[in-house]
Amino acid sequence: MAATAAMVVKAVADPLSSASLTAPTPSALASEATANGGLGYAEVRGHSEALCEPLAIEDYGVQPIVDASPPRWHLAHTTWFFETFLLKPFRAGYQPFHPAFEYLFNSYYNGVGEQFPRPDRGTLSRPTVAEVLAYRHHVDEAMARLLASEDPAVQSRIELGLHHEQQHQELMITDIKANLGLNPLKPAYRPGSVVDAEPAPLAFEPFAGGIVEVGAGADMPFCFDNERPRHKAWLEEFALANRLTTNAEYAEFIADGGYRTPSLWLSEGWAWRTENAVEAPMYWRYADGTWLEYRLDGEHPLLMAAPVVHVSHFEADAFARWAQARLPTEAEWEVAATRQPASDSLPTPRSQQALHPPQALATHGGLQQLTGACWQWTSSAYGPYPKYSPLAGTLGEYNGKFMSGQLVLRGGSCATPPGHARPTYRNFFYPKDRWQFTGIRLAKSVGESGDCESGDC
Repeated sequence: MAATAAMVVKAVADPLSSASLTAPTPSALASEATANGGLGYAEVRGHSEALCEPLAIEDYGVQPIVDASPPRWHLAHTTWFFETFLLKPFRAGYQPFHPAFEYLFNSYYNGVGEQFPRPDRGTLSRPTVAEVLAYRHHVDEAMARLLASEDPAVQSRIELGLHHEQQHQELMITDIKANLGLNPLKPAYRPGSVVDAEPAPLAFEPFAGGIVEVGAGADMPFCFDNERPRHKAWLEEFALANRLTTNAEYAEFIADGGYRTPSLWLSEGWAWRTENAVEAPMYWRYADGTWLEYRLDGEHPLLMAAPVVHVSHFEADAFARWAQARLPTEAEWEVAATRQPASDSLPTPRSQQALHPPQALATHGGLQQLTGACWQWTSSAYGPYPKYSPLAGTLGEYNGKFMSGQLVLRGGSCATPPGHARPTYRNFFYPKDRWQFTGIRLAKSVGESGDCESGDC
């Protein structure tokens, strides 16, 4: 039964016992997990805490916008997932760390119980960061004894839990960026080295139409339920931009009055732009005749060849119309990505993750920046594939219930954990959302002559 609000107020006021603060050593957990075939459990869990190392203790509880959650909440929620969906049902005699945490750190699972209101996650000073870390280590110690289970249901939930935590690692980065980037001091999260370069010339790669197959097949090692089943789709001939839209190109759109031309915008988008007085991408600021951009290494002059990032679907769609192009459908994007040589999709080691979208290389042919740069808006509504079936039980709330009013993005971003994304991966956000690393890849339709409509390929 979910805790009530009154229970939570009392529970977070009660100090935890000193025994609860004793954590297993990371090395002991890592060796036990490895010996037991732990599917990378220790590494994934350790990386979440490593992402917080550059933070001050004051940063852990800040919620700068409703879309973002405090780092402390992410650390606790991902732990709640393992406690709720693995330890409670599969570990006989398991004692939850704290009875109120089920209410505090449940994100949206109505089948589990009530949830503390999302907009208020940054209003609580308790539990402390130390208590949340103790919670993580308590659950990790209990999980270390479950990793060796040969029950397929247990192993599949462990795998889902690890991919779920990787999703929250990306959210932690973008939410930390919102915290620091919306602060007038513009503090850096960590040092970086991003250099401007000559951009690759924009070109459009043509692709044949016809009946194609999209979605994850039965041989996919892991995918979320919304990527299945693999199914047939019809595509007309199309062409996809060889790289992402750059800051320079987007700055030209702004200079040409793009934010002040209603005919470029969807009706809802124009209303959003007007109501919120939007004049540029999130984290851009015009000062002394120069565009500045906040990155995770601080605020700097705009890198003109870098991909434009942190734009809403409304902005992406308006830019595409201004550029006499359009946004691709998700099927077009996936077909193009699966025909791309694998060299563009090699995972980046965690230590080399730049946390800012890389620029396209002028010497590189074919489609660039398919993965590891920014999530690319498509024109496709987020909905179920033919014959889609969600996971059984409460875990069926993971994806399916959000198939309304959102749009699909593809490709992963510079904040996506290396190796986490794949060509069939479907991310989804509301058209106004832009605190994630969201960018633009243009598409064009191809006429009977083979030429792109609204311009040559």
